[in-house]
Amino acid sequence: MADRLTLEVATPLRLVVAETVDELVAPGSQGYFGVLPGHAAFLTTLGIGELVYRVGRDEHYLAVAGGFAEVRNDKVIVLADSAERPEEIDRARAEGARDRAERRLAGRGESDVDYARAIAALARALIRLQTAARGH
Repeated sequence: MADRLTLEVATPLRLVVAETVDELVAPGSQGYFGVLPGHAAFLTTLGIGELVYRVGRDEHYLAVAGGFAEVRNDKVIVLADSAERPEEIDRARAEGARDRAERRLAGRGESDVDYARAIAALARALIRLQTAARGH
């Protein structure tokens, strides 16, 4: 059994992470899941949330939204619709997206509001702001 995991996180545009890690926690569509070396293999869809991985004592964070994760006993491959490191997040843009989503959701009774889409936009903005706050 391996004592560490190979983690690869990619989006349609780029490879975000390719590292050997000790553990990770990721947002599955049915809730967060953790992976340690030797984990049983599985495939899952991703939700919107913060992916956290640990290398030694250092924790690293990514804001991720959508996609898939494949877990093997010594490797995790994450194919995310979007994935951003804290330093890559534009806080002003994320705050603007949060404010727009909150305004759309406050417009109850308006027939043209897509509430599911507005809730997803709000969740993405809040996770991006949470992850950005962890930046150095």
